[in-house]
Amino acid sequence: MADLLDALRARCDDALGRLLPAGDGRLEQAMRYAVLGGGKRLRPLLVYASGQACGVPLARLDPAACAVELIHAYSLVHDDLPAMDDDDLRRGRPTVHRAFDEATAILAGDALQSLAFEVVAGGVAAGLPAEVVLAQSLELARASGAAGMAGGQALDLALVGGAPDIDILSRMHGLKTGALILAAVRLGASAAALDDPVRTSALERYGRDLGLAFQIQDDVLDEAGDSAVTGKAVGADRARGKPTFTSLLGLDEARRQAQALVASARDALARAGGETAALEALAQRLVDRRA
Repeated sequence: MADLLDALRARCDDALGRLLPAGDGRLEQAMRYAVLGGGKRLRPLLVYASGQACGVPLARLDPAACAVELIHAYSLVHDDLPAMDDDDLRRGRPTVHRAFDEATAILAGDALQSLAFEVVAGGVAAGLPAEVVLAQSLELARASGAAGMAGGQALDLALVGGAPDIDILSRMHGLKTGALILAAVRLGASAAALDDPVRTSALERYGRDLGLAFQIQDDVLDEAGDSAVTGKAVGADRARGKPTFTSLLGLDEARRQAQALVASARDALARAGGETAALEALAQRLVDRRA
């Protein structure tokens, strides 16, 4: 299964390399730097795995897989900016605003977001019905905006220095991190134009549980990871006064919560039907990760 996931990751990398602008201008270089400098490609892998579970050919999944990764990449560029998290390191390299400059980083993020919707529209050329591509565009927009990732980031900034309870923290991360992870699962399944409420509900439960587990594991790694492995500063959230699952629950309980959510996500797949081995492997890889 690891070979399959690695092959899908390479497929996405190749497609992204073709889709990104190849010019030698500063903006084009920054866009490629932001996207092609490593990364787990979790969200594209979820698109491929959920789509395959529903019997969708890979070629019809490429546009959505690349689009969701472009949105993720843009969000990282903007999250790292001085006005946001003010990070100097991402994936073991200088962040985009450090490698280039702040204005170029802002423009690169803007351009990556626009490119994502151009790419998802290409699903029609890949053989998807227009109504499916329209639904995918709407899904991606909602998961990225005020009702999803951007709204979660705003709430995250508002909570700095505060002491929210676990429900508020979970809601914030359900938007900031979880919305795009759930959208990736939905994007893959939507390519099959499913009319199966049981399977749809099971996949959505998997996506929600996985999204929260991912963030809890991120908090664990921020507190107890190795910066040489994670590629970013350890303890940065604590230093900024940001509430985390580890600060509210403690390190051991946070780890237990992540494991429990992954177990719940895998249980949901038992009701989903289809070939879900890749989805199961992704869930386990998430909780076992060290970066």
